[in-house]
Amino acid sequence: MGIFEGFRAIGYITSSVPFSVQRLGTETFVTVSVGKAFQIYNCAKLNLVLVGPQLPKKIRALASFRDFTFAAYGNEIAVVKRAHQVATWSRHSAKISSLLLFGDHILSVDDKRNLFIWTFKEIDQNLAPIGHIMLDDNFTPSCMMHPDTYLNKVLIGSQEGSEGSLQLWNISTKKKLYEFKGWKSSIASCVSSPALDVVAVGCTDGTIHIHNIRYDEELVTFTHSTRGAVTALSFSTDGQPLLASGGSSGVISIWNLEKRRLQSVIRDAHDGLILSLHFLANEPVLMSSSSDNSIKMWIFDTSDGDPRLLRFQSGHSAPPQCIRFYSNGRHILSAGQDRAFRLFSVVQDQQSRELSQRHISKRAKKLRMKEEEIKLKPVIAFDCAEIRERDWCNVVTCHMDTPQAYVWRLQNFVLGEHILKPSAENPTPVKACTISACGNFAILGTAGGWIERFNLQSGMSRGSYQDTSERRSCAHEGEVVGISCDSTNTLMISAGYQGDIKVWDFKARELKSRWDVGCSVVKIVFNRLNCLLATVADDLVIRLFDVVALRMVRKFKGHTDRVTDMCFSEDGKWLLSSSMDGTLRIWDVILARQIDAIRVDVSITALALSPNMDILATTHVDQNGVYLWVNQSMFSGASNVDSYASGKEVVSIKLPSVSSTRGPQAEDADEPKEKNLQSKGSVDFKVLDQQIPDLVTLSLLPRSQWQSLINLDIIKVRNKPIEPPKKPEKAPFFLPSVPSVSGEIMFKPSESANEEVKKEQVDGRNPIDAASSQFLLFLHSSAEMNNFSAFTEYIKGLSPSTLDMELRMLQIIDDDDEQEPVKRPELVSIELLLDYFVHEISCRNNFEFVQAVIRLFLKIHGETFRCQPGLQDKARKLLDIQCEVWQKVDKLFQSTRCMVTFLSNSQF
Repeated sequence: MGIFEGFRAIGYITSSVPFSVQRLGTETFVTVSVGKAFQIYNCAKLNLVLVGPQLPKKIRALASFRDFTFAAYGNEIAVVKRAHQVATWSRHSAKISSLLLFGDHILSVDDKRNLFIWTFKEIDQNLAPIGHIMLDDNFTPSCMMHPDTYLNKVLIGSQEGSEGSLQLWNISTKKKLYEFKGWKSSIASCVSSPALDVVAVGCTDGTIHIHNIRYDEELVTFTHSTRGAVTALSFSTDGQPLLASGGSSGVISIWNLEKRRLQSVIRDAHDGLILSLHFLANEPVLMSSSSDNSIKMWIFDTSDGDPRLLRFQSGHSAPPQCIRFYSNGRHILSAGQDRAFRLFSVVQDQQSRELSQRHISKRAKKLRMKEEEIKLKPVIAFDCAEIRERDWCNVVTCHMDTPQAYVWRLQNFVLGEHILKPSAENPTPVKACTISACGNFAILGTAGGWIERFNLQSGMSRGSYQDTSERRSCAHEGEVVGISCDSTNTLMISAGYQGDIKVWDFKARELKSRWDVGCSVVKIVFNRLNCLLATVADDLVIRLFDVVALRMVRKFKGHTDRVTDMCFSEDGKWLLSSSMDGTLRIWDVILARQIDAIRVDVSITALALSPNMDILATTHVDQNGVYLWVNQSMFSGASNVDSYASGKEVVSIKLPSVSSTRGPQAEDADEPKEKNLQSKGSVDFKVLDQQIPDLVTLSLLPRSQWQSLINLDIIKVRNKPIEPPKKPEKAPFFLPSVPSVSGEIMFKPSESANEEVKKEQVDGRNPIDAASSQFLLFLHSSAEMNNFSAFTEYIKGLSPSTLDMELRMLQIIDDDDEQEPVKRPELVSIELLLDYFVHEISCRNNFEFVQAVIRLFLKIHGETFRCQPGLQDKARKLLDIQCEVWQKVDKLFQSTRCMVTFLSNSQF
C-alpha cells in the first residue's frame, strides 16, 4: 500500500489493432482497443460512450455485435456485454491473430493455423467451440473476410511462405472449396465490394487486386505510389465507385473504379501505419485509424471530389516528455516527442485538444511538405502562469536545438505572435525557461550560459543577467539547466551544468550570491512558498537549499539511477522524485526522511502534482498516455499518511489502466462487506465511516431540505389556501362517477385503491401507521446493533413533512398518566432518539442535518422532557456533547474571524 493509488490513464485513443464498426438503429459505433481495454465511440460526434473492463493481457483482435464485444487477448477471447465480462472462451494453443463476425458466430484464427467457430447464443451454456478447422501446413493466415451472398463461406488470405494464396472455405462442412493462385506477395488485407463476387486484395508489395472470385479473374490492378504494404481497404456504399486504401506510410489513396485510376491522395492522413478504413453505410464519410493514436473521419463533399477532414480524436503519437497541471488541476499541459503540445482534461476527455501551431495543413500543402516537417521541434521545457491568461500569452516553451523560445495563448489554444530570441549576437539553443509570478516576464537560459528577460505582452527584451565578478559576458560558464524566480519578483535563481547555483536581483539583474554543488547539476525545482531549491546532480543525490539563508538544509539519497524529474507539493512539505530505476520516492521536507516509495514496471520520465495534492500525473518510457494517481490520504479518515506510506520500503505496483473501474475478477472475495439493515420495500444504503479529525462532516443534502425542517410551520402557513376548494362543475369524461344521496357527483375510486384500503383494514393499520412502523424498525434495529448509519440514511431520504410527521407520532398526549417507561413505548423511542443524537454529534457526521432534526425534535418534545425526569439526564448529556463539539468548531473559525476583522479594519 502506498500514498498514491493508480486511478486511470488518459490520452489513449487507439492502439495497433484494427477497429470494429457496428450499426445500432440509426447510429454507428466504432470499437477500438487501447492496450488491455477497449473504448467505444459514437461516430455522430466521435465522442466516447463506453470503456471496457481491464483484461489480463493486451488485446490482439476485436469484433462487436449489438451489446457484445469480443476481445482476443493471448490465447483467450473475452466476451463482454456492454462493460461487464460475461464469459471467456479458451481453446486456442497459440496467440489469436484475428476475429471475424459471421452471422451468429465468431471465427478465430491463431498463429498455429487453428480456426475455431464459436456461437454467442446462450453464452453461459456454450463456452466450447462448435467447430474446428485445421489449415494447411504451408498456409499462414493473415486476414479473413466473408463474401456477400456466399452462404457459410469465408475467404482466408496468407502471409509469406505460400506466396500470398487465397483460400475459400465452407465452415459448415469444414472443407476447403477452392484455392486461388497467389500474386507472389503476401496478402495483408482483403475486403468485399458492393458488387457480387468481387473482392479487393491488398498485398505487401503495394499492389491492390480487384478480383472476381466466381470466375477467378483479375478485373483491375492498382499500385501505390509510396512504398509499403496495403494494410487497409474499404469500398464506398453511397453510390460512388470509390475504393479507399491505406498503407504503412500513413497515406490514404482514393481510387475511382469506373475510370480505373487514382482520384485523390491524402498524404498527411496519419503519422503511422494505417490499421483500418471503413466507409459508413450509405454516407460519403470515410473513417480511418492508425498506430499514431488517432481516429479520423473524412467527408467527400467538395467539388473536385477530394476528401476533407470532418472530425477526429487524437493523442500523443510519441511519448510525452514534459507535463504540468493547469487550471487548478482540471487540465494537464503535455509536450511530447511527436512535436505536439496538448491540453488534456482530467474531468472530461472530450475537452482534450492539441494547441494550434497556426495553419500547419495549409502551409504544408502550399510548400508541398509534410506537416511534421513544418511543426515546431519537440518541447524540452515549458512554464505557464494562469494569472494573465485573459490578457496575453501565458505559456513559454523551449524546443530541441532551437535558439528561440515560443509563447502560447491558452485562452485561444493557439501559438502566440511573439518569438523570443535571446543573445542575438551568438545564438545558442534555449535550454531553460520560467515565467514570473506576476505573469509579465519570461526568463530564458541558453546552452551558452546566456540568461535574458523578456516582456510577454510585447515580446521585447528587458535586459540580460551577466556575472561581472568573473568578467564574463554571460551568466554561467556552461549550459543553463534551470531557472526560477520567487513569488515577489525579488530573486531569480539559475543553475549551470558545471554545478554553480546563482541568486540574482530580479529587477537590477545583479548577482547577489552563489554557491557550488560540487558536481554537475542535472535539474532544479524551486518552491515559491518556502523559498526552497531542490537540485539533483550526477551523483544521484537530491539537495535542498534555502535561497534566503543561502545554505543547504536537506540531503536525500536513495535513487540508484538517473533522476528524471522532481516536483514540490503545493504546500512545500513534500518533494517527489522519479528515476530510471523505476521508483517514485516521496520525501518529507520537514522530517527530512523518505515517507513512501513505489516501483512501477516502466520508468517514469516526468511527473506533476496537482495544486490540491489530490492527483499525481506521470509519463513513462515508450508510453503515449498520461497516467493519473489518486492521493489516498486525502480521501481517508486517517489522521496522517503513515497508515498508507511504506517508509523506506519500496512497494511494486502496476500502472493504472484506461478504465477506472475494476472488473468482477479484480474484486477481493475476502474483503469484509458491511451488512445494512434491510426490510421489505427498503434499499441498501452506502455507509461512509471516513472522518477527518477535528472537523465536522456535512450531509451533502440540498440546503432547502434541512432548512425546511426548521421553518416548516412558516411554510405551512404560507402555503395555506386562501379560498376553499371549489366544486368542479363537470367531471372529466374519463373519470367514472356515481350520484350521491344529496345529488352531488362523487368520483368512484379505482379497484386498485379499494383493494389497498381493504388490505390495510385487514392488517388493522393505515398507511401512516405503516410508515411509522418502518421508522421505528430502523431506529430500534440500529440501536441494537449500535450502528446508526442505516437509520441516518433512512431519515435523510424522507421529505421534511414526512420526518415531521414521524417525530410527532411519538408525541405523548396524556402527560398526567404516570406509567412505567416500559409500558410507554413512546418514551423508549424518545430515549433511543436521544442516544442517536448523542452518537451523531460525537462522531461529527451530517452536522447541519442533525442540528436541524434536533431543533425540530426539541420543539415537539420539549414539554415531555420537563414532565419526565428519566429523560432529563440524557437531555443534559446531549447538551454537554453539543457544547463540547461546537466549541471545537468555533475555535477553528476564530482565527479566520480575527484575520477578516483585521483586514477589514486595515487601510492600505
